[in-house]
Parts: sequence; structure tokens; C-alpha cells
Amino acid sequence: MDYLLLTQRLGQQIRARRLNRGLTQARLADIAGLTRQKVIAVEKGSISVGMTAYARVLGALGCELSVVPASMPTLEEVQGVFE
Repeated sequence: MDYLLLTQRLGQQIRARRLNRGLTQARLADIAGLTRQKVIAVEKGSISVGMTAYARVLGALGCELSVVPASMPTLEEVQGVFE
């Protein structure tokens, strides 16, 4: 599975969790000790963001990372890789 797709999925899951908790990006950044721009990059699944930033955001959301077998990408995800 393409690493860009994996980080994109992680960012989408983080964004969904943030919204589910009723947090703004600015508030999440405050809790995680990051800038709002860094939270935006995490939610986009940016590969230029270090693992520490992802870990801080996950910790601030009360989540942890777990390794599971990857599912097949959706058509939308595959199309996004080529854009």
C-alpha cells in the first residue's frame, strides 16, 4: 500500500476524531502544544510532518496508533494519489 495513502487516511481519521470531540484546530493545537498550521498539516496527512507531531495530536485526542492490515483503497483514494 502506498505510504501517501496511509498518511492521508491517518489525517482523515484524526480530523474526524477532532470534529467528533467538538474541537477546533486551534484548540487541538493548544492541547497538543503545536501550532494550528502543524495540526492542519497532520490532518492533511503530510509526510513532511514528523511522527512526534502525529503522536502529540493523537495523545491530545485520547487516541493511540495501532497497526492493522490495510484495506483496499477506495476509488476516491486512488484518484487522489494521482492528483
